[in-house]
Amino acid sequence: MSRNVTVGADGSASSLDAVAWAARDAETRGLGLRVVHVLARPLGLPLDAALPRTIREYVREAADAVVREAADRARDEAPGLEISTLVLPGEPVGVLLAQSRTAEAVVVGHVGPTQFARPLPGGTALGIATRAACPVVVVRQGAAPTGPVVLGVDGSPAGAAAVRFAFDQASVEGARVIALHAWTTWNAPLPPPNDPSEAYASAPGVLAAEEERLLGEALAGMRARYPDVQVERRSVQGPTRPTLIEASRDARLVVVGSRGRGGFAGLLLGSVSQAVLQHAHCTVAVVRGSPCEERDELRSTG
Repeated sequence: MSRNVTVGADGSASSLDAVAWAARDAETRGLGLRVVHVLARPLGLPLDAALPRTIREYVREAADAVVREAADRARDEAPGLEISTLVLPGEPVGVLLAQSRTAEAVVVGHVGPTQFARPLPGGTALGIATRAACPVVVVRQGAAPTGPVVLGVDGSPAGAAAVRFAFDQASVEGARVIALHAWTTWNAPLPPPNDPSEAYASAPGVLAAEEERLLGEALAGMRARYPDVQVERRSVQGPTRPTLIEASRDARLVVVGSRGRGGFAGLLLGSVSQAVLQHAHCTVAVVRGSPCEERDELRSTG
């Protein structure tokens, strides 16, 4: 299977929701589905030949049951979908990062009994979203599959990948896009050194116009490329994190870049992305830029 959507399965209800989302997405895109389960470590011990045979057999049987259940759920959602299953030893983050190199997207559940995708600092979802070679989708259990795709726009070079992903997702799902750019007066430039005659704030309306222009530039070319996607542009004055989280209440998906404009060089996941992963009310996609885009962004912030 060359092109696929990869989904992590751990037997939890949350991961089964992720499987269902991934199956629908793979079917719509004409891709295969790869179901991956990471072998547990019984009693904290490594899975090697030193373990008693009964324990190894039990662990393997339990793992096989997890992937069978996941594959059955996928077939219920998308009959005829090409499905492959993998049971691999190791840690969830490392295993899924390796799988991300050959996937169009990696999908995980929001929570699970093995904390397969716990979106907290140090958790699996955060670890995958930080370093994956493809977009990472974290499916929130019970989230409605309707509503718009909310796109967080910040004008960063890496954010261009998130724009493309959001429009592509909206096109295949038949959804509209809300392109949301939130800004504050902190965006205003500081006055020249030793020049008290210069005001700290821009003239009325100037900053808002500049931020609206930034939003337009970020979306340039998308209407021509995706004529079927209805777009609503929102440039609003306010803090980015709570604005995106509030917008997620009625959305099917929130799409953000992994690092935003003004982020600290060297940080692989921005504070906005982390906040949305933790607190959004719907499914979240974190999209990294291409290596060239990320190098450009590091230069601009370094």
